[in-house]
Amino acid sequence: MRPLADRTEGLVQSNIRAVTLLLKNTGGINLGQGICDMPTPEPIRRAAKRAIDENESVYSYYGGIDPLRDAVLRKANEYNRIPASSADEVMVSVGSTGAFVATILALLNPGDEVVVFEPFYGYHVNLLEALGIRLRHIRTIPPLWDIPFDEVARAIGPATKAVLVNTPGNPHGKVWTENDLGRLNDLLTEHDLFAITDEIYEYMLYDGRSHVSLASLPGAYERTVTISGFSKTYNMTGWRIGYAVGPEAIISRMGLLSDLIYICAPTPLQHGVAEAFKMDSDYFTALGAMYDEKRTMMCTTLEKIGFSVPWPQGSYYVLADFSPLRERFDGFSDDAEACRTLVERARVGTVPGRSFYKDPADGRDLLRFCFAKELPVLEKACRQLRDAFA
Repeated sequence: MRPLADRTEGLVQSNIRAVTLLLKNTGGINLGQGICDMPTPEPIRRAAKRAIDENESVYSYYGGIDPLRDAVLRKANEYNRIPASSADEVMVSVGSTGAFVATILALLNPGDEVVVFEPFYGYHVNLLEALGIRLRHIRTIPPLWDIPFDEVARAIGPATKAVLVNTPGNPHGKVWTENDLGRLNDLLTEHDLFAITDEIYEYMLYDGRSHVSLASLPGAYERTVTISGFSKTYNMTGWRIGYAVGPEAIISRMGLLSDLIYICAPTPLQHGVAEAFKMDSDYFTALGAMYDEKRTMMCTTLEKIGFSVPWPQGSYYVLADFSPLRERFDGFSDDAEACRTLVERARVGTVPGRSFYKDPADGRDLLRFCFAKELPVLEKACRQLRDAFA
């Protein structure tokens, strides 16, 4: 048989999925995979059921149904302060990952370079590499994950075409400030680069922080594709509805590519998600308070058992340093062993830090914890960690 495509070489099951499979044999609690297990809000479920009952079952326009695109446009204007002016600058996609795939296919050719920041989200990096895009890695500096802009400037070369930003960040909860984004915008303008921003955790912010979209800054919109979705905000990871906002010249090409790959996002679910924009703003206040409580529970538990914990500024992940536990326990020589030790001793799943760095050694002391769990489940996980290690 002839060989498969070169891009399949080196592809392996992600560490996140591997931990999920490992936990199946122990009956443990999965704080690894970023699945929010709370219920999807009733108005959204009710609208999706109504769309099914009313036989909204044919392909939609490849860019999404008009009510949803119009609602996303209003939200992008009002919440993100992005100066989009038409629904033609909005594309609904099969999850935010679908928007990301369409973006990189529209903007980048094999051999182009993209600047990415470590720790990174693995799906971003793996998709770019699968398409033959070369990566320039920039390590951010804990505990606040500061951006070394001098290194960013040095990393930009003749083949560099785009910069990828994830804010609030997965796996570490870094929230880019307006000053951060302004300095990046200066580099984008100077070198005529595109920007791709993944902002799916935009409503999960702590300690009075605000979400700032790069595309809202002066002169940035014309070169920026902003990606977000509904999975995290509305507890609907399996619905696979996301979107992108950007200049019409880019979005139109992205829509054509998305049509080739996916045809469209699921039509009845698009109708359901459109209902989310009618929900009271109190929903987001309650969402923030809920996640702040869970962040506190997760971080204080980890600190109590000996982890060094940079509290996340946003999102619902903690990237914590377990190296202090080596003095008290066996099984913490590196991140892979530490991950197994937590499953075996506490029946709690995490993600090894190597998943988020080009060089596995850079993540050898780190584990990622997800606290997007129903409160009783998170309380049980924290109790099991304290019982095992405190």
